[in-house]
Amino acid sequence: MSPAAARSWVVPLAWTAVLLDGFDLVVLGTVLPALLRDHVWGLTPGTASVVSTVGLIGMTIGALAIGTITDVIGRRKALIIAVTAFSAFTALCAISPSAFVFGLLRFLAGLGLGGCLPTAIALVTEYARKGKGGSATTTVMTGYHVGAVLTALLGIWLIQPLGWRAMFVAGALPALVLVPLMIKYLPESESFERARETQEKSATEVVGGLFRGGLLRATIAFWVTSFMGLLLVYGLNTWLPEIMRQAGYPLGAALGLLLTLNLGGVVGLLVAGRVADKVGVRPAVIFWFLGAAVFLALLSVKLPAVGLYVAVFLTGGFVFSAQVLVYAYIGKTYPAVMRATGIGWAAGVGRVGAICGPILGGALLSAGIAYPWGFYAFAGVGALGAAAVTGVRAGRSRENAAVTPVP
Repeated sequence: MSPAAARSWVVPLAWTAVLLDGFDLVVLGTVLPALLRDHVWGLTPGTASVVSTVGLIGMTIGALAIGTITDVIGRRKALIIAVTAFSAFTALCAISPSAFVFGLLRFLAGLGLGGCLPTAIALVTEYARKGKGGSATTTVMTGYHVGAVLTALLGIWLIQPLGWRAMFVAGALPALVLVPLMIKYLPESESFERARETQEKSATEVVGGLFRGGLLRATIAFWVTSFMGLLLVYGLNTWLPEIMRQAGYPLGAALGLLLTLNLGGVVGLLVAGRVADKVGVRPAVIFWFLGAAVFLALLSVKLPAVGLYVAVFLTGGFVFSAQVLVYAYIGKTYPAVMRATGIGWAAGVGRVGAICGPILGGALLSAGIAYPWGFYAFAGVGALGAAAVTGVRAGRSRENAAVTPVP
């Protein structure tokens, strides 16, 4: 296959893999009402929270492990393994006999799913045309939000006539097409192959490289920033409707605001990538986190209906894009031999933030101060993300770009 033909397959296949991440973001919330209503396995809100957390822990470990494995065995093999594992364990969720088995399968599916994101981004970054890494990364990440929206719609169409188990069958079915296409058409990264020929390393050496050669400061900064970014994404997706309901908005309007938030995320991704290509990814990341902080704080103000929807749309555009720009910045900062490891470990630490986001929102709601203080707290998280990313030394990405030219 010619380089041009190979490049044409990378983005659609990686985009579809990332779409599965979006499926997982929404699927549990989609089926939980049915599980709780029908008292399946005697599930309670408390045990449901444990199942949700266990799945996120699996994704954390998967991002850390598979991100590193990718830099040892290659992008192509790692992404195929990750998608196959996630899909197989997701299908098995449909026949779970107990809450324990269901939670275990969610954990195992999370291991595979956690590896999809760093591997897909690393591959897309290395096949992006020169100067287009930012827009390539953000374009692929629109799959995340498209997956979330499609899963919510599937819940409306499938659960009532077919039951909750149908959702997990539907989530596994794409692999029947995606995996064979990956096996046949997904190329290995040429820049990774060149780097491996001259610097073949073990997993331990690859991870250790994140803290050597002037990268220690950048690695810590990326971890902190990713923690803050995913705390915002998961905290808002979990609690925005309830916070707005406490502010006096009807439930229907609150759910509409959640949809508006995610639509803003899709548009924001497309805009953010192009801005990053024009002005540089570092200033774009800082600006996007600051923009998220400003608009989150603005949501604490009572606005007329049109103004509120505009503010929520712009908030989604900044919040979700800020985290994705972090991945783009990581892809430009680390050399190819450890690029997926850098993204994977940042994503893994970020998953801890994903766990903390819902906890923070829940604590504020329990204390009865989610409105307006919830928005002030989330705005503070955005400001901390902007501050943390300044810890990455300016010019670092240009140094490594010279080491690992993009095809």
